[in-house]
Amino acid sequence: MKDYYIKTKDLSVGYQGKVLIRDINLDIKKGEIVTLIGPNGAGKSTILKSVTRQLKLIGGEVYLDSDEIRKLSYKSMARKVAVMLTERMKPELMTCHDVVATGRYPYTGRLGVLSGEDENKVDEALMAVHAQELGIRNFLEISDGQRQRILLARAICQEPEVMILDEPTSYLDIRHKLELLEILRKMAKEKEITVIMSLHEIDLAQKISDKVVCVKGDRIAGFGNRKNIYGEKIRELYGIDNGYYDPCFGSVELPRVVGKPEVFVLSSCGTGIPVYRKLQKAGIPFAAGILYPGECDYQLARLLASEIISEEPYEPISCETYRKALEMMEQCKKVINAGVKTGKMNQKAGELLKIAEERGIVNLIGI
Repeated sequence: MKDYYIKTKDLSVGYQGKVLIRDINLDIKKGEIVTLIGPNGAGKSTILKSVTRQLKLIGGEVYLDSDEIRKLSYKSMARKVAVMLTERMKPELMTCHDVVATGRYPYTGRLGVLSGEDENKVDEALMAVHAQELGIRNFLEISDGQRQRILLARAICQEPEVMILDEPTSYLDIRHKLELLEILRKMAKEKEITVIMSLHEIDLAQKISDKVVCVKGDRIAGFGNRKNIYGEKIRELYGIDNGYYDPCFGSVELPRVVGKPEVFVLSSCGTGIPVYRKLQKAGIPFAAGILYPGECDYQLARLLASEIISEEPYEPISCETYRKALEMMEQCKKVINAGVKTGKMNQKAGELLKIAEERGIVNLIGI
């Protein structure tokens, strides 16, 4: 068995013979979801258009199940690969049902007459994207988000082995973004359809992809599983110098407030997260503790807090760590109890809270 289903070998892509990105080498297995991410204008669409033969390859080759794509007939290509790109379709006097039905043309005769089975496939595709009620509507009269769902239904109707989608979540609200990605996930895992797409939402790409391709503009800056890609590579790929992308939460964070901590936040088990964000929004530098690496408070505090007082995982709070926290609390002169929960391992956090309460410097609510 081959270790790939789609393979690009030393691929060079661009326009009118001018190379924009060269040396693209990707191995994609059957049923994998592979997502291209990168800044606007980096070349994601150029790569997808080249793979689908809408742009002529400048160099290298693309293989589909051992066949060179450039040698496949258009009919063979249409039966194997469904394409959903960002260009706006403007079909005149076509209903949404008619648009979806074009996905069956690779299987019909020259006149494009649909059989009863073809009509059933159209209905099933509309049902898959929850758009049955749009079937009789004029395609040009529906919203952009609804058009995305209809175009996905057309691709599904084609019954391809590979689906290639360029920014398929554009114009969709969050509910329909998740719905579309769940459809793609099921198709990949249950029907072994290989999905290659570009996404702007790097958080969604992190959650759904088996592999991620980082497109930098003149090169592929990274290719691999999510664990290898997300982290500093994201920061470098997008040139982020005004905040963070946090792979632990899949969230974008504004930069921490710089300065000497004014507030010490006592928290545990996620109770500090809303307080950290509130302090950041108010422009107040803060310290956080006593936290254990690995818990969710620590993961966010490492991005937003000026200082963190932490203890080794699974260890009771030591006298040294307690001393550091007490010094920080005295330095800040204001403590926020974000709802810290204490037990055998972090009893000393309770002692800190008691001292703060006795000194009248603790705030139980927030800022």
